Amino acid sequence: MVESSDGEFAPVRQLSSREVYRNPWLALREDRIERQDGSRGIYSVIERPDYAVVIPAEDDGFHLVTQYRYPIAGSFWEFPQGCFPDWRPVDPIELARTELAEETGFRAGSLVDLGRLFSWHGASGQAFTVVLATDLTPGSPDREIGEQDMRQQWFSRRQFERLIHDGEIRDNSTLSAYAMLLLHERG
Repeated sequence: MVESSDGEFAPVRQLSSREVYRNPWLALREDRIERQDGSRGIYSVIERPDYAVVIPAEDDGFHLVTQYRYPIAGSFWEFPQGCFPDWRPVDPIELARTELAEETGFRAGSLVDLGRLFSWHGASGQAFTVVLATDLTPGSPDREIGEQDMRQQWFSRRQFERLIHDGEIRDNSTLSAYAMLLLHERG
């Protein structure tokens, strides 16, 4: 057995690895593995750059964005979020500042790291950092070409929770970020 990242012994050992595909935003690799009982198999791993999810909080509410998401053929409200392309090393606070300005135009006087989570740990090691942005100053967004249909709107906390209830927020990163905020507020 092999030691895992948390110091425990991993019940799966990598025998070989090959990259199947790569672009500036995603890579797919196929690993040949051996399990604890000696059986062998293949594990497909999707690699993506880490990202930030920004909670722009103001007046007991939040600024959300929505845009068409091709894989799900729909648009839902979410907190601003994103990653740097080309696998650039990430400072989560710098990334949060950049994404907030790009998608909403806001500049934050305060950015607080609320924690780090994995987004799809059964298939990817990609993680995201939840950042609370307050003391907001408005400005003009500078969206990427793929965000040209993006819209932004402020919602009260009550409206935000209603959007969750009504299925208009379905993004797991947004829901996880909100849970992190609630824990942060409890102290």
